[in-house]
Amino acid sequence: MCNVCGCGEGKTRIEGQAHDHDHPHVHTHSHVHEHEHLHADGTVHSHAHSHAHTGHDPVHDALHAAHTPHEHDHPASGDLHYGLGPAHAHAPGLSQARMVSIEQDILARNNAYAAANRKRFAEHGIFAVNLVSSPGSGKTTLLVKTIEALQGRAKVAVIEGDQQTSMDADRIRATGAPAIQVNTGRGCHLDAHMVGCAIERLNLPDDSLLMIENVGNLVCPASFDLGEAHKVVILSVTEGEDKPLKYPDMFYAADLMLLNKVDLLPHLAFDVDRCIEYARQINPRIEVMVLSAVSGQGLQAWLAWLMAGLDRARATRLENVDLL
Repeated sequence: MCNVCGCGEGKTRIEGQAHDHDHPHVHTHSHVHEHEHLHADGTVHSHAHSHAHTGHDPVHDALHAAHTPHEHDHPASGDLHYGLGPAHAHAPGLSQARMVSIEQDILARNNAYAAANRKRFAEHGIFAVNLVSSPGSGKTTLLVKTIEALQGRAKVAVIEGDQQTSMDADRIRATGAPAIQVNTGRGCHLDAHMVGCAIERLNLPDDSLLMIENVGNLVCPASFDLGEAHKVVILSVTEGEDKPLKYPDMFYAADLMLLNKVDLLPHLAFDVDRCIEYARQINPRIEVMVLSAVSGQGLQAWLAWLMAGLDRARATRLENVDLL
């Protein structure tokens, strides 16, 4: 198993699929591994896979370009910093330029699948959101409460991403909403191809709300576009207000931060204002909502945000129909 992000030998399984995606991996310290996909029609395609995370901010990217793998700053504390700005992969024997080239190839392939997903969503008026967070932030509980609150108001479906089990999908299906479980094995994130396969199984009606619950991980899902309209990062007040600074790529990629479990604030030393300040330090445009899935505090603002997005997606579909 890879020591960087958890991707390793395993099998990606999508419920109801006629085929599984076998993932034999060849690992180096550079966190580069080979994916081979075997399809039901007998076709096989493979590609290298890397999680060399580069910054989205052009200033940080410029700092990366000027900072070679052998030019590390080592402060008096003894801490090791392999590059400036957002973290990137460090691979003995591979230059940073080579690592970036590998990542760009992987993301280009993923982005082609994401573009196909996005086109499908636009044609059918589907509002898709990608929910990302650490494990235990309350994503599934929030989904359940959201689905229950939207009954009779919206058609909701869910794609559940976990390394193993169908527990979360079972919880969603108990609400009456359709759900597909995607087990990634040792994979640490969903990708656009997995989501595309799950969409085929869901057979979503027009004007649906699609909620994608990504694998619990604040690192790798930041880099992978699934075709969604928005990434929504969920941060629990039990995690600490410094998470945006520790995992900047995710908070930079997100359009909305849900600060969850605020019903627990009386029992915690958590500074809400400081957390929001940190998030906007990383991403000045990020929208923030403070809520509790358990008590219902702030839930109406979240529901209104979803319904507004669904209305926009429906309007886009109707515009496309009018143009035909």
